[in-house]
Amino acid sequence: MASKKNKVKKSKANKKGNTKAVVSKHSKDKQPRDTKKYGIALLIVIVTAITFSSSLNNEFVNWDDDKNFLENDIVSTVDKKNFWSNTAEIFKSDVIGGYNPLTIFTFAVEKRIYGFDQPYNWHLNNLILHLLCTLFVFLIAYRLKLGYLGAAVLALMFGIHPMRVESVAWVTERKDVLFGLFYLISMYYYIKGKQEGFKTKWIVIIGVAFILSLLSKIQAVLLPITLIFVDYYLSKDSKLSVKSIASKWPFYIGSLIIGITNIMFLAKQGSIVQQEYHGLSRLFIGGYQLTVYYIKSIVPYRLSPLYPYPASLPWYIYASVLSFLGTGALLWFSYAKRWKVWFFGIGIFISNVILLLQIVGAGQGFLADRFTYIAYFGLFFIMAYYVQKLYNEKEKFQKPLLIILAVVFGAYAYISYNQNKIWKNSDTLWTHVLKYYKKTTLPYGNRANYRRDYSQELSKQANALQNQNPQKAQQYRTLSNNYVSLALADYASVIKLVDTKPDPYNSRARLYFNFSHRDSLAKALINYNKAIELDPQNVEYRVNRGATYAKLGDMQNALIQLNEAEKIDPTFGNIYLNRSVINNSTRNYPAALVDIDKYLSYNPYKSSDMWYEKGRLHSILNDPAKSIDALTRAISMQAKGIYYSERAKAYYNLNNIPAAKADVANAQRAGYQVSQELINQLSNIQQ
Repeated sequence: MASKKNKVKKSKANKKGNTKAVVSKHSKDKQPRDTKKYGIALLIVIVTAITFSSSLNNEFVNWDDDKNFLENDIVSTVDKKNFWSNTAEIFKSDVIGGYNPLTIFTFAVEKRIYGFDQPYNWHLNNLILHLLCTLFVFLIAYRLKLGYLGAAVLALMFGIHPMRVESVAWVTERKDVLFGLFYLISMYYYIKGKQEGFKTKWIVIIGVAFILSLLSKIQAVLLPITLIFVDYYLSKDSKLSVKSIASKWPFYIGSLIIGITNIMFLAKQGSIVQQEYHGLSRLFIGGYQLTVYYIKSIVPYRLSPLYPYPASLPWYIYASVLSFLGTGALLWFSYAKRWKVWFFGIGIFISNVILLLQIVGAGQGFLADRFTYIAYFGLFFIMAYYVQKLYNEKEKFQKPLLIILAVVFGAYAYISYNQNKIWKNSDTLWTHVLKYYKKTTLPYGNRANYRRDYSQELSKQANALQNQNPQKAQQYRTLSNNYVSLALADYASVIKLVDTKPDPYNSRARLYFNFSHRDSLAKALINYNKAIELDPQNVEYRVNRGATYAKLGDMQNALIQLNEAEKIDPTFGNIYLNRSVINNSTRNYPAALVDIDKYLSYNPYKSSDMWYEKGRLHSILNDPAKSIDALTRAISMQAKGIYYSERAKAYYNLNNIPAAKADVANAQRAGYQVSQELINQLSNIQQ
């Protein structure tokens, strides 16, 4: 906090609204090192870390975590052998129409190090990145001469505000904290260069950080606009200059390239679509978004991971278009009156949020807390400036002001700490959304899918414990049945709301398919039939119906369905996986091998078991050399004991006894029980 000696007297210009620095001025722009600054920064980081510590025990959720990494083949299949080839593919590919390869690359690295069974580490990395962002916000604020208190207020607002939760507690939103970090690094060193003169190393840092930010999330394209506002704020004449705007041309080029790339991927994926509303309605929706973001910067009410479109537009959404007019008027007035802080703060906010207002429809919601991650820097800057100004100029208000700040930040921290917990798993997430939006199908459907899959996991645990602990196994089985009932209730809610969408029928059929008794499989078939009736060209539904026929023992109809699916989309790998199983069961080994080869041509890194099956079939068909090649590939992906055992047989058939014995030993070390026949055969051979 500023001492009494550092208080600034009101100037005539300040009385007129000219917002000059409100803290002590150094003789030079370069600020001296001081331990107090770093002590305050450390305290802010600690408070932010405590606030978000409740996110560390969260799991992954079925809200794009599946699409970004859990079911993203480039990430889920990454291993030592294919790491760099997968990395190259990441930088050539989009995910759900978004081009953020650096973010996806971090997921691939985490998958390689931690796997998917340690979500704690993934969440920890999100938090660390957010803490670094918060630290740079403090350093930027201090460089912009907000003073100790002002910089602390800005950093704490940025760090612990409840609107940050979505960006930190949701692993998929790694892109926010990652792009934000590099964005703020560029901004910090740009300000440092403006104040102290640009050094070559700082220019390199600014450029590299900007590129990394662009590769993390498309919002980084707005950095050059932010830097123009920085030029304005640091200028002596309080004017925007042509020179300032023109000098950002290298940034414009980078932004243009990434912007066009993202538009192409979005268009290809189909994300840029008109929603229920179009034309001028989109403008009103954008105005409503802007209004809500203004309000929630102070009062973070009714926070939800999903804000679905309303069935119709109420009057207040139409009235909200005034927020555009108000923002424009405030920008013009503050520029004309040379109110630096207002023009700087509002300018950064509106420029960083304007492209995220759903004037062009994209996605399933029209509001998102995460959209404010960088944009709120501008609004928080204005708040922090006036807190410092009041503290400096009104000594009698200092203690009440600090008490009010403590209460506000305590409330924000409390809300954020608890809001993190709704991201615990998909059940808690969608249950929270349904508190506010009970007539929306998406939360019911996603919660049902989670409950379906969780019931299956509980059932597997029950089977594993059956012999060791029958009582515990029964508890798991009972809990599994409860989740089945809950999932069925959610699917029924979806269909009750909208009975013309095929996906709920397909999802409910998958639940019935999990059970082997014929009544359940018959229900699965009924639901798959309904899904296909509503969407006859969906290849997944056809494959699923084929698998159901196979489970019922009707191989003829199963093959018919899979053959029909192949006509619809011959690149859909599960066609060949299921058909290979059917051909294998009927001992049509050559046909099964053909299907496995087709599957692996489309999914070479996805399944070590398919490479094992390929090796096993080559052995059956008396081709041990190809069997060894396939099994070696399987072992390179996952060193299972059964893979070693099968390869030992192939080596034995090639009379490579030392290699066969080595594989038997590897299989046994992996805990696999090798057949006694093979062991005896190897023992009877004299070396």
